[in-house]
Amino acid sequence: MSKQPTSINSEIFQNKNNIAALKQIIQQKENELSQKFDPQKNVLLLLLEKSSFIDDILSHSWHYFLKQHAPLITLCATGGYGRNELFPSSDIDILILLKTPETNHFQDGLSAFCNFLWDIGLKPGQSVRTIPECTQAALDDQTVMTSLLEIRLISGNKLLFADLQTQLSKSKIWPSKQFFAAKMKEQELRYAKFHDTAYNLEPNVKEGPGGLRDMQNIAWVYKWHFNTPTLKELIKYNLFSADEYNELIACRNILWRIRFALHTLTKRSEDRLLFDYQRDLANQFGFIDEQNNPDVEQFMQYYFNTVIKLERINEILLQLFNEQFIAKAETNQLHPANKNFVSINGYIEAKESDLFSNHPLALLEIFPLLQQNHSLKGVRATTIRLIRKNLHLINDEFRNNKKANKLFLSILKSSRGITHQLRRMNRYGILAAYLPCFANIVSRMQYDLFHIYTVDAHTLFVLRNLRRLSLEKHNDELPFCNSVFLRIAKPEILYIAALFHDIAKGMGGDHSVLGEEIVHQFCIQHRLSKHDNKLICWLVRNHLVMSMTAQRKDISDPDVIHKFALQVGSIEYLNHLYLFTVADIRATNPSLWNSWKNQLLLDLYTFTHSALHRGLQNPIARSERLYENKQEAKEELIGLGISESTIQKTWSQISDDYFLRYSADEVAWHTIAIASTTKDELPLVILRPQNQRGSVEIFIYTKNENKVFSISSDTLDNLGLTILDARIATVTLTPTEQYVLNSFQVLEKSGEPIKDLDRELHICQTLRSNLHSLKVKEQLNILRQSRQAKHFPIANRIHFHKDPLSRYTIIELITTDHAGLLAAIGQAFTDLEIQLHDAKITTIGSRVEDMFYVTDNQSHPITDKDRLENIRISLYSILEDMKN
Repeated sequence: MSKQPTSINSEIFQNKNNIAALKQIIQQKENELSQKFDPQKNVLLLLLEKSSFIDDILSHSWHYFLKQHAPLITLCATGGYGRNELFPSSDIDILILLKTPETNHFQDGLSAFCNFLWDIGLKPGQSVRTIPECTQAALDDQTVMTSLLEIRLISGNKLLFADLQTQLSKSKIWPSKQFFAAKMKEQELRYAKFHDTAYNLEPNVKEGPGGLRDMQNIAWVYKWHFNTPTLKELIKYNLFSADEYNELIACRNILWRIRFALHTLTKRSEDRLLFDYQRDLANQFGFIDEQNNPDVEQFMQYYFNTVIKLERINEILLQLFNEQFIAKAETNQLHPANKNFVSINGYIEAKESDLFSNHPLALLEIFPLLQQNHSLKGVRATTIRLIRKNLHLINDEFRNNKKANKLFLSILKSSRGITHQLRRMNRYGILAAYLPCFANIVSRMQYDLFHIYTVDAHTLFVLRNLRRLSLEKHNDELPFCNSVFLRIAKPEILYIAALFHDIAKGMGGDHSVLGEEIVHQFCIQHRLSKHDNKLICWLVRNHLVMSMTAQRKDISDPDVIHKFALQVGSIEYLNHLYLFTVADIRATNPSLWNSWKNQLLLDLYTFTHSALHRGLQNPIARSERLYENKQEAKEELIGLGISESTIQKTWSQISDDYFLRYSADEVAWHTIAIASTTKDELPLVILRPQNQRGSVEIFIYTKNENKVFSISSDTLDNLGLTILDARIATVTLTPTEQYVLNSFQVLEKSGEPIKDLDRELHICQTLRSNLHSLKVKEQLNILRQSRQAKHFPIANRIHFHKDPLSRYTIIELITTDHAGLLAAIGQAFTDLEIQLHDAKITTIGSRVEDMFYVTDNQSHPITDKDRLENIRISLYSILEDMKN
């Protein structure tokens, strides 16, 4: 049993240790509330108890410091405290209301009161104003008006408080129309901060879309208009039903419980569901791991299902308010939309309340209608209610109806409004009703660091991205993709593939394989041609192939391109897969997309397109590619005034692999730099801030020392650069004289190119200095493992693969990203007498998937099993050490 808190009375304030005593009482009350909290039960009584407790402290403190000045001054609660909704660490907002601006008589007492509240740890948010100052502040700022809307008397002059309430009536300031417009604008800006989606990886329970603020916005607008203390009273006005009210309160209560748990767990005013707390909260709320459905994903799906309901109720009720009390004041413009629907001031409404029960297909019909009629802005609240009420009509008979199938496909074939209507269908529950498999991914969280949205939100973002690639007005974003999209005969093929590519997430097994089976049935049901069915199924099955090939394989190798081209099979399939891959990556996490990935995919597309155009039965030979590259580079160099003898001398000892792995432009740039540098001037370090690969290239030419790669990568890491790609070539002049040509493709940690000349010079100077001294000077490393990454431990894995041409041994390394990782691997290769020839660096969130192309020191592939096992053990040891 916990010790009961001492009751608050005037005697405590007479005690010289009153501050310590009150701190102890406050802490005891916090402990008591924490012990009373049960995640499965309503917290309303706990919020009221906390508010009443704070009222008691403030009233006694007010009486102690300002009793003799009661006629001149009033203490009020505002905001959440005014609503009696005090969570464990909520702000305590108070208004000290003055009768006159003159405060000389009680200034000392007022200062003592405020200081005392801070001394005992309450840290109130306070304002001191007269009634005219309150009304002026409310006129100037609707957020002040909103906080005063829920003002509550704590102690002091009751007549003064009543006078303020009179002065704040809507007949005097903020008429309903202006107040509603201000709150809608505020909500729009708030939504924008969260990318207009409730489905963020670490959502905000209070401020995010569908959060508690949405509930409060409904209450503020209606209560201000009707001057009612609670929303429940509005049921009698038929503004919303008892069922809607109960659903609203049920959502609020769930979010209250989560917020209370967050405050209790973190012991601060934390309203974000950070990864740090999600698993603890999942356990508190009784979720347990199930096969293919971890406890934390169940909890987050529970949360997301709640906020999507609240977001939908918010949309309905605020739109209803606009229709009945704002737009109604204007002349209604009625236009028939078709035989079933009418347009009222630009919003579509069912002609009859029994429309959907008599004509269920109208549940789908409404969305093509919105697409076709440019003057329609949305759906009226009463019709949204009818849609929700009649979702049960979308059953197997409905889904197999040919007319329903045709209507659904017409939405995807439309020239406009596809994304908007599919999002609307998802909000109203139509999408999950028509596609039961889609219900599986609604609100389903992907518990990792590179998917920042739920599966359904990600799916609709992919579709949105594809739509943007098709529209000329967005041509400036990715113009090449836009030009490729012009060659797509049936865009709906891409949109169907987008809807189904992740449909099997959470079902267990390979979601691409399962998704292929599901979409195949959809295509049959919707009577798509065999050709379209085959292409859609292939896209769903292979939607990750292009991304994995581009990021993990050497696409400068003609054999890699030929193998990928065989897998794709035709230019038609390549066009679809390329556009889908770009849209998918950009919808996974905006921070994952950068100019490097853009160029990487473009290069793979271009090379594969050439291979397919040439014919798969006639692949380009390595010797032909080698000759073409050399010839193009030579012509460029001669055009720049470099003699043929200089070119020949510079190239004489460079291996053929070098000319296959670099473009002619890069070869020319390297050649000029090497030819103009003497041995005494080495190491050579040069930088191109923006190259054709969409990244920054740093080129190093120096004597072949064992530590060149590890020093270079460590230095770049310390300088705050992300290494995207590393290529290594060796020049042997004599058995004892070797040089390396190392090339690093880098970007800033933000994913941006290097844009500052001083920064470029600093990078080159630091790298040259470290290579000259063969050691990295200690400096602050700005790369630290993120807070989120700690919650996603990635098992270390090391695999060995054979090079199809038997030139290299390929080491695949999967681990968590750490500062100095590449440097440590490079040093290990040196210690193990391994020669590194190429590296493909892939970092997705905090997950590293790197490929290293290596040989022994005699440039032979490493095939001995014992030696490979020794390499594996050594690398595992390094990775484990980095974790610690």
